[in-house]
This record gives sequence, structure tokens and C-alpha cells, in this order.
Amino acid sequence: MVSLYIARSKRPSIPGFALFVALGLALSACSQEKAETKEVIRPVKVVEIAKADDTRRLDYSGSVKSRTETSLGFRINGKVIERNVDIGDRVKPGDVLARVDANDYELATRSAQASLMAAQKQVETTDLTRKRAEQLFAKNFASKSQLEAQTLAYEQAVSSRDAAASSLEQAKNQVAYTDLTSGLNGIVTAINADVGQVVGTGTPVVTVAVDGEKEVQIAVPETDIAQFRIGKSVQARFWSDNALVLDGKVREVAGSADLQSRTFAVRVSLPADPRVLLGMTATIEAKVDNANASISIPLSALGQKDGASVVWLVDRAAGTVHMRPVKVADFSDDGVRVADGLRPGDVVVAAGTQFMSENMKVKLPETGDQKAAAAEPAAVPDAGVVR
Repeated sequence: MVSLYIARSKRPSIPGFALFVALGLALSACSQEKAETKEVIRPVKVVEIAKADDTRRLDYSGSVKSRTETSLGFRINGKVIERNVDIGDRVKPGDVLARVDANDYELATRSAQASLMAAQKQVETTDLTRKRAEQLFAKNFASKSQLEAQTLAYEQAVSSRDAAASSLEQAKNQVAYTDLTSGLNGIVTAINADVGQVVGTGTPVVTVAVDGEKEVQIAVPETDIAQFRIGKSVQARFWSDNALVLDGKVREVAGSADLQSRTFAVRVSLPADPRVLLGMTATIEAKVDNANASISIPLSALGQKDGASVVWLVDRAAGTVHMRPVKVADFSDDGVRVADGLRPGDVVVAAGTQFMSENMKVKLPETGDQKAAAAEPAAVPDAGVVR
């Protein structure tokens, strides 16, 4: 009986065995978790550096204008009593654009006409006197000096008559000048005077853009004006229609800069196209040689380390990242231009640079070929036919 009791007391109890198993599983889980958290592989978005640009693009905006734009004014002084056109109206040769009061000029015409009639009567009178003097001189009843005096009076009367005729023609012209007419086909672009306004000789009243070649005028700063030469080919894009792109040529470059803006006016000729209207906003794009070639990267790829600009390069073979200082040339609308520190073929982390550290393990995104290979089903061996 004693030996049997001792044998039973050495056997482990069921609750103790369960506790032992639970502790073992917990320790195993902890060690597995530690093994899994030892190495973190972070997926990253990358960009591969391409060859540096040999050219750069200059963009300047301007408005479409007519190559010839004329400001029309009256050739006389007067009060505007009529305006027959508005902005946007089309005009042709002979159309009356505006009119000034012609009363004073009509009175001047009547006065000149009366003066001409009086001068003509004077010519007739002196002519009769001259002829009578010739007859008397032929009969020795008048001296030669009397004949010469009558001849001179006749010639003076003829000159006065001619002057009066010229004055009459001038007065008639001034009456005709009270109508402001168009001399060319075009479209009205500006009205500078209205009914009731007194204008002087040559004061601009109506501005007309003459039909024909259109062009874009842009303002170019002195830093880039050397890139624009007469005959240079450029492209014109229009804000109203992104699909409308025309080839243009530089027609004119101002010889001096504007005193206020310090820019040079450049005119670019456009080919004839009915879709291009006066006043449209256009962007002139010119490609020029890039003396300081630079490499462009996304702005999100640029990081900072101790006040210096850096990027993170990916080592494809090792699957790790390494920091490299770079020299920034300038910033553009689509990223950053790097002047030094990168070479074609380098793989740069394009986003999340703040999470990078030296020699960190990273996972590159799969290429299209890798995705296709992963999606292709594995070959299944033939199991044969069971009968």
C-alpha cells in the first residue's frame, strides 16, 4: 500500500500540465514576433534619372493683334455730331465712321465761291481795259507805258482769280473732311471720341485693325531677349482652345527696353487661321539651347539634411537606400532642376524621403513584366486517368 501511494504522488496533475503548455506557446509566439520585426522592408516609389535636357523652354503670354492697326482722326477741328460704328463692327473703304459739324466750313465755302466770282469779274474788266489800251497804242493815241500798266493790271487780276479758285477748292475739301471715312477693310477695336466732344486735327477718334496677317506681341525680359532673333521659329498656344497650336516666326524685336517694365516688345507672326481672333490670349513657346544642362526630379524627391539638399538613391542589387547631396539649380512648375549630384540611370526615392535612413531595406515597385509573370498560372503536372 505504501509503494502504490508513492507512485501516484509522482504523476503530474492536469492543471499544471496545461499551464506548462500555455507558457511554451507564449514564448514561441514572442520569439516569432521578434524574428519578424527584426527587419523592416519599406515599399518605395522611385524615379529613374534620364539624360539631362539639352534644351529649355521659354514661355511668354501675350495677346493677338493685327499686324497693322490704324488710329483714324479728322483732318479738321470740330464738334462730333455723329458716330456710326461701335467696337467690333467691320468696316470697308468709304464707310463713314463719324462726322463733325460742317456749318462753319460750308459758310467758308460760300465765301470762297463769292470771292472767286468777284475775282473773275475783275479779270474781265482788266481784260477789256488792256485790249482798249492795245488798240489806242496801235493808233499812237496811247503811250507804251499805259499799255504796260493795263497789261500788268490784267495779269494781277488773273492771279487773284486763281488764288480765289484755290481757296474755294480748299474750302470744299474741308467740308468733305467733316466725314471720317475708312480707307481699308478691317474691324473697329477702339472708340476714342463720342458725340458732343470737340476734337482737334489728328485727334484719334476710331481705331481700326486692318484685315490681314495677325501676330502676338509678348514682353521678354533682358535676361532672355538674346534668345529671340528675327526669323526664329516658335509655337503659339491659345488659352481658348488647348488643341489649337500654330507655328509662328519672330517678325520684330524692339531695339530698346520699355522704360517702366524693362522688357523688350517682341512680335510673332501667325499663319492665317479663322479660329484665331483679335484679342485672344496666346502663349508663345520657344526652345533654346540649355547652356547649363540640369536634371529634373519631382519636388517630393528632394530632402534636407543639416541644411543641405539631399536625395535618397536606391541600390537595386542590395535593395537598400543611400543618401547623396545634390546641388539645386532652380525650381520649376513640375519639380526641381538639379545641377550636380545625379547621373543618368540613378534610381531616386520619389516620395516619403522623411522616413528614409541609411542602408534601409526597401522594396521597389513591380514592373509590368514582373506583374505579368506573377499573374501567369503555374503548370500542373498531368495526373493521368484513373479507370
